[in-house]
Amino acid sequence: MSGGLALVFGLPLVVAVGFFLLAAYERRTGLASGPGFFQRNGIGVGTYLVVAVGFWAFFIILLPQLAMVDMSFRPKLPPAQMGGPKDVFTLENYRYFLFGSTTSTAEWNWLHIKAFFLTIGVSIAITLLNFAISYPLAFHMAQSATAARLRVLLLLLILPYWVNEILRAFAFRVLLSSGGIINQMLMGVGLTSEPIDFLGADVGLYVGLSYAYLLMMIFPLYNAIESLDRNQIEAARDLGAPWWHIHAFIVMPHAKPGIASGCTLVFMLTAGALAAPLVLGGPRTLWFTPIVYDRFYQAFNWPQGAAYAFILLVSCIIFVLVVLKAFRLSLGEITR
Repeated sequence: MSGGLALVFGLPLVVAVGFFLLAAYERRTGLASGPGFFQRNGIGVGTYLVVAVGFWAFFIILLPQLAMVDMSFRPKLPPAQMGGPKDVFTLENYRYFLFGSTTSTAEWNWLHIKAFFLTIGVSIAITLLNFAISYPLAFHMAQSATAARLRVLLLLLILPYWVNEILRAFAFRVLLSSGGIINQMLMGVGLTSEPIDFLGADVGLYVGLSYAYLLMMIFPLYNAIESLDRNQIEAARDLGAPWWHIHAFIVMPHAKPGIASGCTLVFMLTAGALAAPLVLGGPRTLWFTPIVYDRFYQAFNWPQGAAYAFILLVSCIIFVLVVLKAFRLSLGEITR
């Protein structure tokens, strides 16, 4: 355990010292010019920024993730044996994800593997669906809407999110249940003779997840499209370019940072969602995040839960890198 603690606390410290030495080297060799950080911000504000950002980066981001990674390579032990001779690094938690056993590799753990790939696949599909829904609206808000209409649209988009996520999920469950309003309307107008099992078919889950993270797609798209010079669109129209040509070759290339930012946000939040799968998931659907939750709080196997969470985290990071590669963007460009 002492090696793990040294890794968890030592690695961020080494990185911080490395950045400090690099900044000092650039300042001394003249690679960095102009007033220094504390000269630009003042001693008080500069000290606050260093402490606040350092605390946020270390205690909120790095420390929990490094502790989780360290725990994922540990065996499940009673508290009295933690830090003892049996507390060594092992791959048994990752072996359990693949084979359903910490000792045998005779059979694949298809239940958890299928849940993992279902979560990733559906998250990608919901990301694409949210882009298809959000792009026309973001384009209208950024390029066509008047200031008054833009304010109304923003209010209409933001106000529903004042409602708690759990309450929104239960509202969808009430709407889409067998005795819900949707089924009553369909039967009332004669389109169906009996209720449709929307929840059993996971329609409620997909609708709930898509709606929950719609703003995460709309706002990055709006921000990117709003910075496009309208004269470029007008020039293309004057030259006879069809509407799809304008979007495919003018608007979308300009909005690539916003598209990439929105896609990564929606994908990562959808893949890590817990409330919507628990409330809206059908009886035959097994989402991956409830499995992670069960490893922690039902099986009380925290090392195994940490391994499952780390697998999901790595998958999300790979997706982000693939998106950046596909859009030919750097990590810094998606924050523009």
